[in-house]
Amino acid sequence: MSKTTVRDVDMDPEPSAAPQRAASAPRTEGASRALALLLVITGAAGVLAAWVITLDKFKLLEAKVKGETFVPGCSLNPVVSCGSVMESDQASVFGFPNPMLGLVTYGIVVCVGMSLLAGARFPRWYWLTFNAGTLFGVVFCAWLMFQSLYRINALCLWCCLAWVATIIMFWYVTSFNVRQGFLPAPGWLKGFFGEFTWVMPVLHIGIIGMLILTRWWEFWTS
Repeated sequence: MSKTTVRDVDMDPEPSAAPQRAASAPRTEGASRALALLLVITGAAGVLAAWVITLDKFKLLEAKVKGETFVPGCSLNPVVSCGSVMESDQASVFGFPNPMLGLVTYGIVVCVGMSLLAGARFPRWYWLTFNAGTLFGVVFCAWLMFQSLYRINALCLWCCLAWVATIIMFWYVTSFNVRQGFLPAPGWLKGFFGEFTWVMPVLHIGIIGMLILTRWWEFWTS
């Protein structure tokens, strides 16, 4: 009687299959510690601003119910008047107070930053989605700035903090995506963002500062 032997079968793929599988896997990228910390700090600043405004909004509503008057601590003068901004229609664009949206979105930014600090790496679609979120934030802030300066005619200091945080995070996330090739861009633009990313948020914030200065020039100089 012939003896039948069973040959051991190696379940591991051939050595040549590993590089092929790695090449076909989607590319992922982490971020520098500096960018991760920047996201944590700007996100935390946004959460702080949104939290304070939300609390003051609740106090303002409670005072109205009781027939009393509540003046937020950041209402310093006729121009820097958080109460006027909170009571405007623009303060509840989506049917609820805008800062409640900020509590969620800025919280997400903090989570992304903390994940990057822990060594997380994200694929291209994640970075582009995150960039789209910051783009929405900076456009929404631009609309709020216009409304504040030329329709409500008052400024909220906590809103200004949120604006600055959003502008900084938008430009640095955009810079990252351009430099990594996630956003198509010519070589000179990649080089510019590689060396001078800071120029764009400084220029952006500077323009807003000039608009605020000229809008109430007589008040500031009186």
